[in-house]
Amino acid sequence: MLDPKILRLVAITDDAEDHRSTLVDRVAAAVRGGATSVQVRLKTAAPREVVEITKAIIARVDVPVIVNDRADIALAAGAAGVHVGEADLPAAAIRRFAPSGFIIGASLGSDAELPNAKDADYVGIGPVFSSDSKSDAGTAIGVNGFERLAALVSHPAVAVGGITADRALQITVHGAVGVAVINAIFRADDPETATREIAAAIGK
Repeated sequence: MLDPKILRLVAITDDAEDHRSTLVDRVAAAVRGGATSVQVRLKTAAPREVVEITKAIIARVDVPVIVNDRADIALAAGAAGVHVGEADLPAAAIRRFAPSGFIIGASLGSDAELPNAKDADYVGIGPVFSSDSKSDAGTAIGVNGFERLAALVSHPAVAVGGITADRALQITVHGAVGVAVINAIFRADDPETATREIAAAIGK
């Protein structure tokens, strides 16, 4: 059974800003600041490199580490789980080969994507606010859009997309168990302090 506390503040890495030479250090800083889990999102890295970086992160932090898109990479690295989008292997298929306790998250941004979330442990709903960190994220759905989609699923729902310390409390009041953050953490000069500010905003 998934503990929703690990979803309170998800730090998502970003290829554009996280130079790989410092990525592990920056992720560790985010965890010190209060991140309750980490999602490794390295869209342009080769699979072998993602495995190596994920292993290095796992060795440095004491929170669950989840890999974006690829269940095979997540399993190879010994990660706690995987987060998949509409174009990835669906949660139902991953369930057939993943070990017990393997966490599966699914992205949800519209009613059309509801079937993909059916067998997931949690959903990441968004983009709630406009964001330039994901070129394929789609149009912002707003707080009301988040609340509506969250009501259609039985899974814990995490808000993603344009989340800042100022917006974090607003969205958790509307039913989010937590927030997933890229830019506000990893484009900050001090990821630890930036994460701490978001954590304080949501009462983490």
